[in-house]
Amino acid sequence: MADKPIGKAPRGQNTGYGEAGASYIKRALKGFTATSRSPREDIDANNLTLRQRARVLYMASPIATSAIKTNRTNVIGCGLQMKSRIDRETLRISAEAAEAWQKKAEAEFKLWAGRKENCDALGLCDFNDAQQLAFTASILSGDAFVILKHLEPTPLNPYGLRFHIIEADRVSTPTRFSNATANAIFSNMTEGVAENGNKIYDGIEVDADGKVVAYYIRNTYPFEPIRAGKTEWARVEAIGEKTGLPNILHIMEAERPEQYRGVTYLAQVIEPLLQGRRYTDSELTAAVVESFFTAFIKTEAPADEMPFNETAPEDQSEVSSDPNDYEMGPGQVNVMKPGEDVVFADPKRPAGGFDAFMTSICKQVGAALEIPADLLLKAFNASYSASRAALLEAWKAFKMKRAWFVADFCRPIYEVWLSEAIARGRIYAPGFFSDLTIREAWLGSEWVGPSQGQLDPVKEVTAEKMACEEGFSTREESTIRLSGGSYDANVERLVSENKRLREAQAAEEAAPVEQTENSQLEALAAALVPLILGKIKGGNS
Repeated sequence: MADKPIGKAPRGQNTGYGEAGASYIKRALKGFTATSRSPREDIDANNLTLRQRARVLYMASPIATSAIKTNRTNVIGCGLQMKSRIDRETLRISAEAAEAWQKKAEAEFKLWAGRKENCDALGLCDFNDAQQLAFTASILSGDAFVILKHLEPTPLNPYGLRFHIIEADRVSTPTRFSNATANAIFSNMTEGVAENGNKIYDGIEVDADGKVVAYYIRNTYPFEPIRAGKTEWARVEAIGEKTGLPNILHIMEAERPEQYRGVTYLAQVIEPLLQGRRYTDSELTAAVVESFFTAFIKTEAPADEMPFNETAPEDQSEVSSDPNDYEMGPGQVNVMKPGEDVVFADPKRPAGGFDAFMTSICKQVGAALEIPADLLLKAFNASYSASRAALLEAWKAFKMKRAWFVADFCRPIYEVWLSEAIARGRIYAPGFFSDLTIREAWLGSEWVGPSQGQLDPVKEVTAEKMACEEGFSTREESTIRLSGGSYDANVERLVSENKRLREAQAAEEAAPVEQTENSQLEALAAALVPLILGKIKGGNS
């Protein structure tokens, strides 16, 4: 008997996942028709809509605002501070020389990064402010771009490097339309072909192997009015041909392979956030209406007469003069026409379950965004253990986001800046341009940001101390967890501080000794003087 062909299962019979999530027979899944295509179809074609909705929610929904700002505050804070950490073993230099070089590099970087007119092409942000702006823009819009420009140095700024942060909307595929309105209508046409034959995916040009080679920057925003002028695109190569350094940075957290554009951080929670905002607005309006004391007077008199001689207070004048409009407010009096009546559907508002329901929604939203509801709402009402567990879980996501932001923004800019500093002779780094291994050794850096913080510092410091003593953790790891600093830098600093403290204590201890010896001599002299004088008098007699 011949074997049955392997392939499609007999009619009415499912196998594997066909009996589970892939079933088209189960009643619950019959209508669940899901279609997923390439990242360009699933993401690029929908990004314009997602960005607009995410921005509106950020501006109008407190929960969405909290989600974005909580990430910004914990990932970036006041700015990630650059700490030079060169590989002195590879460079074969002493610890003292390495420390001196690192301090020089940090001081020079601060000279450039500490003033907004020195580092920002628009003169709006210093480097710390730029980090906050770039990070917020990237998670809100899905990605952000940084154009690296080079200007002439000035007497107060020896460096020519400038960064220019632009929003995701301005990177798009060129169209044949010059009118801004027409471009907005056809903005969903994200794919195109470059003059050299390369494909363009939503403003990003890739070669035959799929590697990014250039970006297309438009001079207007979608839906910008016609007065903004003709829409034009500038092609910016990803990497400089002569220097090998980036011309533009793309800050993005990818979620799928071969994905060229990012997705807003709020994409998966747009619907619950919108419905939660509507529910909140409804409850707020109902509560305000319920608090009003408004009188509606039925009368047979003409509507323009005041049968009770009532007048509205001067500070509560009517918003509308339309006789068909009735207003509500504190102490408001409305004269109604004959036969008219006012009926409220349900004056028992707000609903008693509002807080519990919104908390439940926030838990689901927080789970999707990797922010526990306690942190999302800034309401820590649970036990110490529960609150600490929530913070630890959130910080896993914060650290991950900080790592990719440093890789996409901080380190590339530092590399371009250091290359210029060495080329201009302000920093001496032999072998930087001739040996890639040496180059990486000089480029070593850490970016220190806000630490996790402690709910109970005594308990948490004690736990870290025990972990170090038992070998479960290193002092460097514990230092990062507790304060976000560097253990080696702390030790070196403490050596200097303890030395000064010992010198101060020694000086303080020496001062009382000298004072005591002087006091004893003075007392002895005071006691001897009368005796000497007595002997002198006795001898004379």
